Amino acid sequence: MKDRSSHEILPDDKPVPFFPDHLMTEFWVAMGFLGLAIIVGVLGMFNHIGLGDPANPLDTPLHVKPEWYFLFLYQLLKVVPDYVFFGQIEGRVFITVAVIVALIAWMFLPFFDKKEDTSKRVSWIRAALSALALIIIIALTIWGEVS
Repeated sequence: MKDRSSHEILPDDKPVPFFPDHLMTEFWVAMGFLGLAIIVGVLGMFNHIGLGDPANPLDTPLHVKPEWYFLFLYQLLKVVPDYVFFGQIEGRVFITVAVIVALIAWMFLPFFDKKEDTSKRVSWIRAALSALALIIIIALTIWGEVS
């Protein structure tokens, strides 16, 4: 009895050549998808649903909110005053730049901190700062959802 393990799919005496067998199979699959796309396109041309009412850019609904994963940033932009640092920097610009810099710093943190820490104090401070950031993000998200 021959061992049929996963590396031996076909017997050695009957190999299937790539050209024309596999190539023609791929060709007919591609032609099938192309035909299906043409059928859907033609059906869409003759059975179009139409457009709704045109949008009025001056009439924005009051309930527009971002998705939940951007809601904390949206709430943070609403909380920050118009100008920060004694009126020198606009608040929205400051928050946008600060978030981008924080994300870039967080992304490159493993490359900057290569030494092994043996002190428990440093790891406790990192864990506390991470927990504080997570609590702030969750609180701003909930606040943005209910406001």
